[in-house]
Amino acid sequence: MLTPSFFQSVSTITMYDPLAEVLGAAQDGIMTYEYSDVVKLAGHSCPTVAGVYLMLQEGLKALYDHETPIRGDIRVFMKGKLGEGVVGVMANIASLITGATDTSGFHGLGGKFDRRNLLVYEADIDGEISLERVDNGSRVTLSYHPEVVSSDPRMQMWLKMIMNDQADFEIKQEFKSAWQDRVKRILIDNINNPDLIICSGQEQLKR
Repeated sequence: MLTPSFFQSVSTITMYDPLAEVLGAAQDGIMTYEYSDVVKLAGHSCPTVAGVYLMLQEGLKALYDHETPIRGDIRVFMKGKLGEGVVGVMANIASLITGATDTSGFHGLGGKFDRRNLLVYEADIDGEISLERVDNGSRVTLSYHPEVVSSDPRMQMWLKMIMNDQADFEIKQEFKSAWQDRVKRILIDNINNPDLIICSGQEQLKR
């Protein structure tokens, strides 16, 4: 799969999955996710996909510090309702990386590794996503502000032309370039921008 070159510069997310270790799916249960993995899942690369990837990256770092996060031992709370806006896309990416599912996931093995009921929608939280460690209850809430990274003002016009089959080859290429340039600036150029991802910890989550 040929992807924009900046994909390779995005930091990876490494998880420890005890089920993968038991079943021999990954050596020592270590699973590493790249940005291209979530692009494959979503079918596209956009500010939303980039944002949820960064929120998970930041949230897992806050929860586990220098430890390797444990896949299947993280509860994910989504503020939105399933079926609204981009909530489903965000939840699918969170599920891929953390292993959390609502009722559709793996039911467990010998009373362990149950991945169900770890993904909750319509949670009363201040951000888009909250991550909670099942083992100790520590929790962080994350908000994403893509508006701090501007887009090319011509993109809406180009997109409208493309959707109406009025765009020539050059306009289509300009749109693709501008679209992914913004994604790059979110993932790479603004990775240390404190206004892009807001992470707050240890708040009491109302259920």
